[in-house]
Amino acid sequence: MSYENILFQIQDGVGVLTFNRPNVMNALNPATLEEIGDAVERAAEDQNVRVVVLTGAGDKAFVAGADINEFVKLTPLGARFLAERGQGVLFAIEGLQKPVIACVNGFALGGGCEIAMACDFIYASDRARFGQPEINLGIIPGFGGTQRLSRLIGRAKTKELCMSGEMIDARQAKELGLVAKVFPSEHLFEETMKTARALSLKSEAALASIKKVVNCGADIDLRSGCALEAEAFGVCFGGMDMREGVSAFLEKRKPVFKGAMTR
Repeated sequence: MSYENILFQIQDGVGVLTFNRPNVMNALNPATLEEIGDAVERAAEDQNVRVVVLTGAGDKAFVAGADINEFVKLTPLGARFLAERGQGVLFAIEGLQKPVIACVNGFALGGGCEIAMACDFIYASDRARFGQPEINLGIIPGFGGTQRLSRLIGRAKTKELCMSGEMIDARQAKELGLVAKVFPSEHLFEETMKTARALSLKSEAALASIKKVVNCGADIDLRSGCALEAEAFGVCFGGMDMREGVSAFLEKRKPVFKGAMTR
């Protein structure tokens, strides 16, 4: 599939997906969602891709929200289908068995904030702004914003942000636990790629297990989550990466992980 609205490039084991509609601040439309879904599927299947980074073209926006021009055409049923399609793409990002880092270089509003939250963690520019401003259009978030945001920062703050439509800066987002790290804008991509490349050298199977256990454990009770962790811990001991990691530690050298991920 050739892309008109995104770019997808592989650099040193890292798949970089760039939202590429800078003339409209990388706003999401149905065609862009289709392309993102296709790129995520490619990343899942390509063994050369060990980590994925999402970012936006230009210096103003990660994704500034949905393309509002599309909204005037939507019936209530069409709007529901759009929300379900968007949620499906974000579930695919969240469910990818590889680390996914959001590199937020500007506005991450509405669907942009929702995409960032579907990633494993967020690195942000000091110029980044986050928010769910849908209330100002007389609607609510539709791509999972009310649900992921409340799980990340709590119900009360989520209701305040969604009800007010207020934007917060990167510093505030970090204090709330939404953002992992904040960098000067000129260093953001470089620092994100530094982390991505470091993760690309880790055990692929162990990374996938961490992602699965943390994501699944968030929605179940502690005892069940710990049981899930113990099971995954045991599975790791059956893989060649565990043997390589332990041997490298004892031999005082860097490990070279080659174990294939269980799909």
